Amino acid sequence: MSERRARSASKNTGNTGNTGNTENPGTAGNSKATRKSVWRRALTSPAAAPPAQPPSPGPDLSAPEPAEVASVVQAALYRDGVRVSTPASLADTFRELRDEPHGMAWIGLARPTEAELLSLAAEFDLHPLAVEDAMEAHQRPKLERYGDTLFVVLRAARYLDAPEEVDFGELHVFVGPDFVITVRHGAAPDLSAVRRRMEDSPELLKLGPEAVLYAILDAVVDGYVPVVSGVQIDIDEIETEVFRGDPEVSRRIYELSREMVEFQRATRPLVGMLHGLMAGFAKYGTDEELQRYLRDVADHVTHTSERVDGFRQALTDILTVNATLVTQQQNAEMRALAEAGFEQNEEIKKISSWAAILFAPTLVGTIYGMNFEHMPELGWSFGYPFAIGLMGVVCVSLYVIFKRRDWL
Repeated sequence: MSERRARSASKNTGNTGNTGNTENPGTAGNSKATRKSVWRRALTSPAAAPPAQPPSPGPDLSAPEPAEVASVVQAALYRDGVRVSTPASLADTFRELRDEPHGMAWIGLARPTEAELLSLAAEFDLHPLAVEDAMEAHQRPKLERYGDTLFVVLRAARYLDAPEEVDFGELHVFVGPDFVITVRHGAAPDLSAVRRRMEDSPELLKLGPEAVLYAILDAVVDGYVPVVSGVQIDIDEIETEVFRGDPEVSRRIYELSREMVEFQRATRPLVGMLHGLMAGFAKYGTDEELQRYLRDVADHVTHTSERVDGFRQALTDILTVNATLVTQQQNAEMRALAEAGFEQNEEIKKISSWAAILFAPTLVGTIYGMNFEHMPELGWSFGYPFAIGLMGVVCVSLYVIFKRRDWL
């Protein structure tokens, strides 16, 4: 029996549970063993197992299931920091790990099936709550310890240049005494690069599963750097567009603000998670060199979290400035419309005034141009001069009146 199996058997019979349990040790051990036996029965029961397919003749019986091929990205077995085996399936990984007493399995999954997660839970005694989280995804970043297994949820991010937006992925990590299981939901992060980096540093990899966890945390945090740079460029462009008066800038500010909210949810919990890991260095005997690495990651996370907080505040300020500029522009447009209306009214006044002045002689001329035979003053020798004088007096009077009222 391998050391992992011996530890598992010892844990089932004598583990007292998490720190702070006030129950009697024997009662706690029996209770946990009972819960674990119930969980194992649930895993091995016909209801939990995938439905059996009726046998059918033909060569397809020996073909691998496409789900496992698509889900198991890579599984490898390591000893003293060196890869010793690359199993083709989860079953081969389980078998070879049992035969390797000082080995460590690193299993990488991408959107695994429920059956695969249940088989991993049965093999490595994973807690059902952690397995449920890994199945459902859409979890907040967190760190939970279930006995000697650590469950970590991370939110990775990457910046997409073409649409100028941030894409978020989700990563679940199970870290045990001799295994590391990664369950990836989304395109980020690229764990193949993490595996290559660790295999190129066997001195670090030989430190065990905690070293792999450090490498994954470091990769996730390093993945935030190009995102921060891309967002900084976007904010600079938005500031230019705001003062240039681009009408589409409000929508871009809103979309980037939503991404920064998601970014905050991804980075802010990491600060507390890493401080929690650092607080357990002495309790769990973490290697001193690994402690330095983890402290460095914690510093980077704190810096990134502060930058993200600054981005969100900057976007809030930019949105306020943009609203002020839009209001000022609207006021200027309304003022221009009012001035144009006032000028138009002045022109109408002038036109109306001259129309009234010209209307007076037209009225007199129209009356005396009706060609009636019996009209007063038709035979009067002063009729024409009187009519001309009357027209002049009326026009001058109207002109004086309009001039005094500033219509002319």
